[in-house]
Amino acid sequence: MAVLLNKRDLIKAGLGATALAGMPATPLFASAEKPARWAYLRPGFTVLVAQYIKGKDLLKKNGAFMAPPTEYTAVSTYYNDFTAGNYDVCIGSWDTFASRYQAGVPIQLLCTITTADMIAIITGDKAIKSIGDLRGKTLAALQSTGTFRMVSALLKESNGLELGKDVAIQGVDNPAAAVTLTMANRVEAGLSWEPNISAALSKRPDLRSIFNAGEAYRAKTKLNLPYFGVAVGREWAKQNPDQVDKIRQTFADCINGINGKPDEAVKLAGGGSGYPSDVMEDAIRSRRLRFRFGSMKEAAERETIVKASEFLVRNKLLKKTVDDGFFA
Repeated sequence: MAVLLNKRDLIKAGLGATALAGMPATPLFASAEKPARWAYLRPGFTVLVAQYIKGKDLLKKNGAFMAPPTEYTAVSTYYNDFTAGNYDVCIGSWDTFASRYQAGVPIQLLCTITTADMIAIITGDKAIKSIGDLRGKTLAALQSTGTFRMVSALLKESNGLELGKDVAIQGVDNPAAAVTLTMANRVEAGLSWEPNISAALSKRPDLRSIFNAGEAYRAKTKLNLPYFGVAVGREWAKQNPDQVDKIRQTFADCINGINGKPDEAVKLAGGGSGYPSDVMEDAIRSRRLRFRFGSMKEAAERETIVKASEFLVRNKLLKKTVDDGFFA
């Protein structure tokens, strides 16, 4: 417990006015517990998560001690700052966390919050009826992402289709550009993820999905394929074991609340996500953006991650299966 001494206490203790004059206005002894630093990425649904936690005062409800989140706009900087230890709690794709953990970065997975159902290949070409019809055609995609590599592995295992060989790739700089090229009919299809998919459908209802990463994995394994999760710095977690559970519960309440009342959730986020509220609400209600909380304290949820990592290892996307040290 922090010890607070006021001016009268200090005078009684024999400290004179000279000593008092040089003292800061803050308490003599600050709390030993530091707030966890965290962040979100704009544009995107992580803004929705951060704003919902703030709007519903979930930190106070759960006794979670977190500083106001830092806003990032560059994906690479967002992840690099987390792995460098510049903040303590990060929302991102679990496989990115796993690959960096295996490279020696001291981070752990706290929970998962979405499934890979938010990743899809869409088309407006009437001649393309199924994913097999994409053979010999062109797909717009952001090739530098783990998402592209994951979808490539799924297509190869499930459909015998090799991106870059059977399907030409038109590289783009961001996932929104993939749907933009598809809408403009400059490519036959685009690989992207929510809320980009719902934003495209709101403008061109004739677009349709011919491949969904979550559905493809579920059909093959009978399991959910997690996508976005929350990771924490290992040293911070060791020093704040009580806060680890409180922050985990905060995200659980957040995801349950968003699923329960999507309209309320998107109103709390306003336009901060970078997408219109009706687009965000449609993404959630349609289950294209499938929020699902999975605690790494639960054996079944850890097993889901282990099985998913086995799939990634099989396709040379991870060096080895994740071990228990990966879980917080």
